[in-house]
Amino acid sequence: MQRQGQARQPSNRSGVPATDDEIREKYLERAIRELNAFAQRLTACPHCPRGQVMPVLGSGHPQADVFMVKYSARPSEVQEGVAFYGRTGNALMKSLRRLSIDPLAVYGTLCVKCPVADPALADPGCVSRLLEELAIVAPKMVVVMGEEALGVVNELDIPLARELRTRPGEVQRLTPSIEALYVPDIDDALDEEAAKREFWSAFRVLGQWWSDLPPY
Repeated sequence: MQRQGQARQPSNRSGVPATDDEIREKYLERAIRELNAFAQRLTACPHCPRGQVMPVLGSGHPQADVFMVKYSARPSEVQEGVAFYGRTGNALMKSLRRLSIDPLAVYGTLCVKCPVADPALADPGCVSRLLEELAIVAPKMVVVMGEEALGVVNELDIPLARELRTRPGEVQRLTPSIEALYVPDIDDALDEEAAKREFWSAFRVLGQWWSDLPPY
């Protein structure tokens, strides 16, 4: 998965959106600006004891339908500074292709963006920034990977949110406008065959949800 790109210039030079496409372009431009500002604030954050290492930023479309979140970064993600990079990202992309889900409709991020040796050392205020990131992307579905990530999501002050349960493969209602799917941590499913099957059994439900999503 790659970091969000740049929006193209609107065709209406007056600056006033006149068509549905131009309105969507305006919303996309705003989401890109807000995510760029969010990334700058993360980079400048002084609270987590990360030394000279940069935080691991989210990757994907700024207005994704699907928002994926896991708890913390693997070494390859820390090295590149991008969430879902390396083996985890490759496994996720294969899973998305298997389910015929457009990768451009997905955004992935971490609860703990500070690449500290022990994620418990991350400042709680930094972890709570996930709420701001979620509000910017405004997805239709949140895929929560692993119990630690689930605990963080449940502790966020998401408006009108319901508590999510540890029910792998069951689509739950997070807010009136956002659904959620709990799956095992994908990082734990990279090497052990039983763990791979457990992850896939839960994650494949996302494919049915995607196919049922109205095309507008």
